[in-house]
Amino acid sequence: MTSDRGAQTALHLLLVWALMTGAMPVLGFALMVTAWSDGNGALVPVLALGVPLVVLLLSVAGAPVRTVVPLCASAPRRLGWATLVFVLGTLGVLAGLAVYDDGVYLGSASARVALTGAPYAVAAAFFVPDRWVRLGATAALAAAVAYGGFIGPEQARQRRHTAEVARYREHQELLYTIDTPPGMRVARAQAGPASFTVEYHSTRFDGYVALGVRKPLTPRPSCPTPPEKDVTCAVDRRGDMRVVQAFPGGGHHITLTRRHGAVEAEVTSKTLDEPALRHLLDTLHPLSDAELESLMEEKVIARAIGQTALAIPPSMT
Repeated sequence: MTSDRGAQTALHLLLVWALMTGAMPVLGFALMVTAWSDGNGALVPVLALGVPLVVLLLSVAGAPVRTVVPLCASAPRRLGWATLVFVLGTLGVLAGLAVYDDGVYLGSASARVALTGAPYAVAAAFFVPDRWVRLGATAALAAAVAYGGFIGPEQARQRRHTAEVARYREHQELLYTIDTPPGMRVARAQAGPASFTVEYHSTRFDGYVALGVRKPLTPRPSCPTPPEKDVTCAVDRRGDMRVVQAFPGGGHHITLTRRHGAVEAEVTSKTLDEPALRHLLDTLHPLSDAELESLMEEKVIARAIGQTALAIPPSMT
């Protein structure tokens, strides 16, 4: 390709890009306004008028390269060329909208507008009978596919994951956990503005342990007055409060509460005895990144909006 033909080709692709960068956002805005004001049924007349007009403008833009691009040699052929460029470029724009809707970052608003015309310029480049121009178009298409199909979605996933971790870490001072009781697994966890709760269920029998960490409700743990029926309560020298609720027909439900720095931790169970619960409280530690990742991977943690108290399942009451 001579320098003159190279410059002519470059100007041709730049013209296609500029034309479609201006035309497609206008057409898209017209469709959006029409759908919002008159409903989806009114889109047909807008498309019936807008699409042929854009194709006609494209065919006019192809006239200066009628000696370079064979499909632009005559008016009927230019119209066919413009139709092909419009269809192929629009497929690229729709693909871009799809990945953007999936969270793939495509730059600022002005950058996204500028990218609107790129698929049409790439499509037009494939019709230029020059190996290097077509090779460049192929490289641009491959880069777009790689970013939109692999790199961008992975980056979007990482951003969503980082944002999700930040939401769970919003009340970092409450995120404490214990060693998983033997023979149990985490069944559910809730992170709220006032408390963090974790429920452990047995993998073989009806075992249950609940941990709750909250901002203290009183200056120090104290037994309720007057005492409740079938409930015994005591506070030891260490400041731990033990509450035992007896069930009719046997069995009991033990709750141990301990102040830990600026938070109050509570473990409760109807299957474990007091020494076992005290041992679990002794393992209280800040929730590590690895433990939070595990809870998120197993999809057992959720955010509790407006939570003001520890949540105890109905089966424990």
